[in-house]
Amino acid sequence: MKEPEKDPAQMRRGYTTGANATAATKAALLALITQEAVEQVDILLPIGETITFHMESCEFDEQRATCGVIKDAGDDPDATHGALICSEVSWLPGHGEVELDGGIGVGRMTKPGLPVPVGEAAINPVPRRMLRKVVAEVCNEYGIDRSVRVVISVPDGVEIAKKTLNERLGIIGGISILGTKGIVVPFSTAAYQASVVQAIKVARATGCEHLVLTTGGSSEKYAMRLYPELPQEAFIQMGDFVGFSLRHAKRQGASKVSLVGMMGKFSKIAQGVMMVHSKSAPVDFNFLAEIAADCGAPQELLEEVRGANTASQVGDLLHGIGNGIFFEKLCRHACRHSLHEIGGGLWVETVLTTMKGELLGRGAIDERDTRDRDRG
Repeated sequence: MKEPEKDPAQMRRGYTTGANATAATKAALLALITQEAVEQVDILLPIGETITFHMESCEFDEQRATCGVIKDAGDDPDATHGALICSEVSWLPGHGEVELDGGIGVGRMTKPGLPVPVGEAAINPVPRRMLRKVVAEVCNEYGIDRSVRVVISVPDGVEIAKKTLNERLGIIGGISILGTKGIVVPFSTAAYQASVVQAIKVARATGCEHLVLTTGGSSEKYAMRLYPELPQEAFIQMGDFVGFSLRHAKRQGASKVSLVGMMGKFSKIAQGVMMVHSKSAPVDFNFLAEIAADCGAPQELLEEVRGANTASQVGDLLHGIGNGIFFEKLCRHACRHSLHEIGGGLWVETVLTTMKGELLGRGAIDERDTRDRDRG
């Protein structure tokens, strides 16, 4: 029996890889300084809360110490939940410097467009600041004026990274050490939107003028077959965030955007709904029937469209009688609403497919001249 869904208000939050890495670093540095095992530490998160982290492991000698923390992502379906996040801290020659790097399971940047320079470990700016700050605070507390090397590692990071989009973003060899607030909010809309923005930035930084936005893995696979000439970075899973993704594609300077998806969500875009979650708005079957009537569908089929249970069912009905004009009109409606959402200025295409990856129809509208005039 399927478990009932939890009330979002009752879901347990977790802590970011950045927060866990900071806790492990504080514990390792304390162990190195005191030469005693550290079982737990308190760290101040960027949101202003102090949280206690318990160590899974702690090893040390006079020159280095390594501590590990098990990441708790709360009720968020996070690929890194349960991962061991380790920090090795060692002394360096010199005074007051902090050298940060990634070890096994922490990816390395190979493409521009992300907040960390190419060639460096995938430790994002906020975790870097947290790590440097906690090292400075501990050294200051103990009157230590020595330089420190910190290496963050995730033993299972290479395998975990296979469940993420890291490789497409140019992060090779493991996961990223992330987090801006220190906490993970279950099913975080902000986190997903941030990943979309990051993907768009990478695509643009690698020279992609034409972006392909899909609602998920199935539509993306079809899109990749449809545009074999485009690099992998051009394909971005926008999820339900159609308007948000279109706005950022325009903001980042893309000139062409293709939306590729199926009847359920794309019927809503054609209605003007730019957030296509299943609970965001119902499919307007009268609207679909009007389009079908404009395409010459027989009266009995129009009644079936109005009484349909799903947009996919409507697609099957029109596809069954070979009415391709219906899908082309629906695509152009989606294009018009997409352009209205962002104020024009792009070439926008919509492509409708079946769940089996068959093409139902496509349509495009080019308003790049409008953007060019605005720039002038």
